[in-house]
Amino acid sequence: MWANGSSLGPCFRPMNITLEERRLIASPWFAASFCLVGLASNLLALSVLRGSRPSGMSPRSSFLTFLCGLVLTDFAGLLITGAIVVSQHVVLFDWQAVDPGCHLCHFMGVIMVFFGLSPLLLGATMASERFLGITRPFSRPAAASPRRAWVTVALVWAAALALGLLPVLGLGRYTVQYPSSWCFLTLGAEPGDVAFGLLFALLGGLSVGLSFLLNTVSVATLCHVYHGQEAAQQRPRDSEVEMMAQLLGIMVVASICWMPLLVFIAQTVLRSPPAMSPTGQLARATERQLLIYLRVATWNQILDPWVYILFRRAVLRRLHPRLSTRARSLSLQPQLSRRPTRH
Repeated sequence: MWANGSSLGPCFRPMNITLEERRLIASPWFAASFCLVGLASNLLALSVLRGSRPSGMSPRSSFLTFLCGLVLTDFAGLLITGAIVVSQHVVLFDWQAVDPGCHLCHFMGVIMVFFGLSPLLLGATMASERFLGITRPFSRPAAASPRRAWVTVALVWAAALALGLLPVLGLGRYTVQYPSSWCFLTLGAEPGDVAFGLLFALLGGLSVGLSFLLNTVSVATLCHVYHGQEAAQQRPRDSEVEMMAQLLGIMVVASICWMPLLVFIAQTVLRSPPAMSPTGQLARATERQLLIYLRVATWNQILDPWVYILFRRAVLRRLHPRLSTRARSLSLQPQLSRRPTRH
């Protein structure tokens, strides 16, 4: 426990930052503009998703359900965290005076972890679904149920929420972070802080790594079908190419945005000597690095919807006109036999 006053909660540690320095770093206009752009992007993606949902049940319908869950997660994350951060930037309130019991800080820490891990876990789930659909088409139903996909999305949300609640239950701590405008996990040397920091970083990193591995195999399988000897009898449909293009875009965006933060967290909690002093202080350079990497990670919530918007078939056909002339009657997915039509 840090010496922060007997009436204050455990989320406060010495930071030594002036009000003027906070005013220079915390721009309400930048934060508000960032959130508005992100919210508008996700609303546009939801509108496009609603208009492109296929009738009936199909592998693409299941994939779009996962994608809708991803966009909803990004939208809610920007809305909730943005409301707290923008309000803090506008008012520049004293967190110790507003939240002496650390209830708001704990809430923000939970949602930061939840909305950080959920997109990474959903990306790995979508990669697994496409991997099975492409490499093992006859081992799963031809028509995947959207209801089953929503249940999977709910399980991913539950897993991310359970992890986010661990510091509230005693494993690790959420503390106010530089420049006193947000809360996140503690980069300290206490066993609980190290364990939770590594758990967060490893789970996020494994999600990205699993997505990379499964997507690589799926793309290789599609390429083999396109150029193999049986290509004339078994062409992938345009929708399968579209789904893989979107999935690859989501994976690349997640890797670029999140891996720097995940690697930084793991390196910092394992640093010897510890990065955080026994009094709870971090070097200003370390605090600034954490803030920069966090801002880079939040770009994931803005770029995800644009991956779907830009990587649709209508756009892909402009880049690769041959997609519009591919035979689309056959697929990697198992199809029911049809009797020839009599004229």
